[in-house]
Amino acid sequence: METFEAFLNTINVPEHKYRLEMILSEVKRQFPTLEYVVKWNQPMFVAHGTYIIGFSVAKAHLAIAPERACKAAFQDRIKAVGYQTTKELVKIKWSESVDLQLIFDMVRYNVEDKDALTRFWR
Repeated sequence: METFEAFLNTINVPEHKYRLEMILSEVKRQFPTLEYVVKWNQPMFVAHGTYIIGFSVAKAHLAIAPERACKAAFQDRIKAVGYQTTKELVKIKWSESVDLQLIFDMVRYNVEDKDALTRFWR
């Protein structure tokens, strides 16, 4: 996780840092073949040079960026959990619980759906 260490050290709220660190660690544990990088000041996971999922931190929430196709595929589950969304993001308020299984399923979807993709974005 040393790639993410510098990014995590920029998070001033210890609970927010711990939460993101936990999510990143769990994704890495579940998907050990994914490469983890920081691009555009966001920690993200990639596979064979292709974007899989990224995360960002805001004052009120943690944002997950799975790309539109993935977000659309999981829209019903995202809504059922109660997370807010934008066109590109899933927002988890700091006061909300994290549905790790939903995140794992979105990662798995992107890994499988983008298996033959040779560019960074869809």
